[in-house]
Amino acid sequence: MERTRFEMIRKLALTAAAALALTGPAAVASEGGHTEDVAFSFEGPFGTYDQHQLQRGLQIYTEVCASCHGLKYVPIRTLADEGGPGLTEEQVRAYAEQFEVYDPELDDTRPAKPSDHFPPSSLDNAPDLSLMAKARKGFSGPKGLLVNQILRGLGGPEHIYSILTGYTGETKDVAGTTFYENTAFSTGWIAMPPPLAGEDVEFADGSSNELEAEAKDVAAFLMWTAEPKMMDRKKAGFVGVLMLTVLTVLLYLTNKRLWAPHKGKKQA
Repeated sequence: MERTRFEMIRKLALTAAAALALTGPAAVASEGGHTEDVAFSFEGPFGTYDQHQLQRGLQIYTEVCASCHGLKYVPIRTLADEGGPGLTEEQVRAYAEQFEVYDPELDDTRPAKPSDHFPPSSLDNAPDLSLMAKARKGFSGPKGLLVNQILRGLGGPEHIYSILTGYTGETKDVAGTTFYENTAFSTGWIAMPPPLAGEDVEFADGSSNELEAEAKDVAAFLMWTAEPKMMDRKKAGFVGVLMLTVLTVLLYLTNKRLWAPHKGKKQA
């Protein structure tokens, strides 16, 4: 009886292993998508946000992305926070007034205030971008290991950059919907038309507005919307590691001092 049960379990295990071997490569291939490894200023344990890059990314979001996508989890007032785009209070107030928000007390819309959040997405099929950089997995395989995620970036901004620059120009129609070929998207085809084409905005400081530069700027800004306190957490982590290092050294020296009189003595 036990032998029969063992043989049954063995056959089931072999069958499951064979099925996994056959379906494994197909599952990996179905993930698809190619993510470019982009060097962002905020990567690594000591990286910081580039304020001018965040300002450019904010401009791209406002002039291009905001017509469809929202940032409903981001308070407008945070645009003036240290480590962010660094707008002045007057600039934040003026920026907020260009948006209309619904006020339940008035039962009507009104110009937004710095205390309000960015408006949500205006289209049902347009995802909110507040947490996009955190929600998107950037790398698979060896590049997706935790060490690489810490040292070379979280992966989300790279994925956003790759999507924005991954359009090939090819299209196809499926059931009345137009899909656009994109080398970074998981299936290879995406329903969103190319949002950036290069030279979509004009920067006051004369910075490059080529497609790759615009994609990198807006990806960095979306990383900030998802992780506005990243720099604070890095500082706290560094201080914590430093304190633990000092504590370890003190404990080691204390241990040496306490046991020094007793070491080396031979028992009678």
